[in-house]
Amino acid sequence: MPTDCISYQNSGYFSSLMNDYLDQKNNLDSLYNRFPKLENFEDQILEKQNNYNNNNRPTLVSTLQKQYSKVETSVLTKQNIDALNNPNTFTVTTGHQLNLFSGPLYFLYKIISTINLTTELKAKYPTYNFVPVYWMATEDHDFEEINYFNFKGKKFRWNKESTGPVGRLSTEGLDEFLEIFTLEIGSSLNADTIKKLFEDSYLKHDNLADATRFLANSLFGAYGLVILDADNADLKRNFIPFAKEELLHQSSHKLVLETAEKLKEYTVQVNPREINLFYIEDDIRERIIFENDRYKVNHTKIEFSENEILSLLENHPEKFSPNVIMRPLYQEVILPNLCYIGGGGEIAYWLELKSFFAAAKVTFPMLLLRNSVLLATEKQAKKADKLDLNWGGLFSKQADLVTTKTKELSDFPVDLTHLKIQLQKQFQELYDVANKTDESFLGAVKAQETKQIKGLENLEKRLLKAQKRKLSEILQRITELQNELFPNQSLQERQTNFSEFYLEFGENLISTLVKQLKPLDNKFDIIVL
Repeated sequence: MPTDCISYQNSGYFSSLMNDYLDQKNNLDSLYNRFPKLENFEDQILEKQNNYNNNNRPTLVSTLQKQYSKVETSVLTKQNIDALNNPNTFTVTTGHQLNLFSGPLYFLYKIISTINLTTELKAKYPTYNFVPVYWMATEDHDFEEINYFNFKGKKFRWNKESTGPVGRLSTEGLDEFLEIFTLEIGSSLNADTIKKLFEDSYLKHDNLADATRFLANSLFGAYGLVILDADNADLKRNFIPFAKEELLHQSSHKLVLETAEKLKEYTVQVNPREINLFYIEDDIRERIIFENDRYKVNHTKIEFSENEILSLLENHPEKFSPNVIMRPLYQEVILPNLCYIGGGGEIAYWLELKSFFAAAKVTFPMLLLRNSVLLATEKQAKKADKLDLNWGGLFSKQADLVTTKTKELSDFPVDLTHLKIQLQKQFQELYDVANKTDESFLGAVKAQETKQIKGLENLEKRLLKAQKRKLSEILQRITELQNELFPNQSLQERQTNFSEFYLEFGENLISTLVKQLKPLDNKFDIIVL
């Protein structure tokens, strides 16, 4: 089976909202700025150029230079950071949580999508510079979402307590975690590389933000990736006017609710709070609530008057953390950004925000669904060939795949539809007679037809089960292969850590992905390594 792809819409793994967005359905037109096509970026560049505050660039560059001061930085990344001082430089951004050892595979796909889009943009618009940015979600506080990864069907969990922003969390204790993980990966050259990468990332850095920066830079620094930690007082100082507006007028709540109403036929991704800001310290990140003319920090005794909280914002903006509604605005205020690249869930909540951006007078970025990938080994591809499987079939639900293959492999029709049609024709003669006699006979004919059709349907089900038993050996090989490619009958990219493939393919894993992924193609790639 060759390297291939199928459309996201045909994969069966994307929501109706994402499928309609990709199909550019008219009912969603008002919820995004421009659809991500290469030719549409020219107008996006001009709009952002006119709208972005270039006075924010020196702060952005100096912040990045400080954050990279102790990181071995590639020439290309240094050039990209310096280029951000230039009004002709723009970013393409993806964001991701600080999952332990990167979490599932789609961490790689998000970043590679971002890197490859900047390359395409530079080729199309050579007079501008384009910088790929990974926005680390250092202020998130849901540690349970990020404290593990899966390797060969086993979950490796970091058991630690955390209540504050995860980026500030100490990496203490991960030496014991590495000892356990090391036992699983063996002693090959690639295994040694994985161990060293984990050790250098997590055991030689004091907090999760620095560790994740080192990890992402080790994997993608050669491609010019710029990694940003926005949990920073200087960056947040540029966001003060917007945070102040949120505290005093809560305009985001009303505007996002109105947009969510337009999406009522879909599942709404996020619901706004009255105030979409958190109060943040090393060990706390709690919602700010306005009650009885006081600003209160949820689940604490901390509270402020209006003057007190505005004074705190002016003097210590780092104590305010945007939530899922405000974070996109914060990103677009401090970055000269053209496009945000995310998964389906992320794009869904961005689609709720356009009117809020308009009210804030900030350019709404283009929204691009990240690349999705199914990785297969040559051995798995050959096995699929022997089993006469195609990729479309492997993407189907397992019960459907087994039924389809049972019918294909049977040397006689398992479907009894032709017998049902014959039966219905035979009963038509009885209906002709029934229509000429008493109505009670007509009822008897209808009942008998229903009974016999149902009997055929039951026989059909039993025949299918019998054939599945007869073909159980080959069907088991089919389901085993699908389970390898779709662990837990879910997308591989949401389950498996990159180390599982790195163990076998080493550096070739990332270079192959960078070479093959095309972010604007909107295709689910199948790559045989």
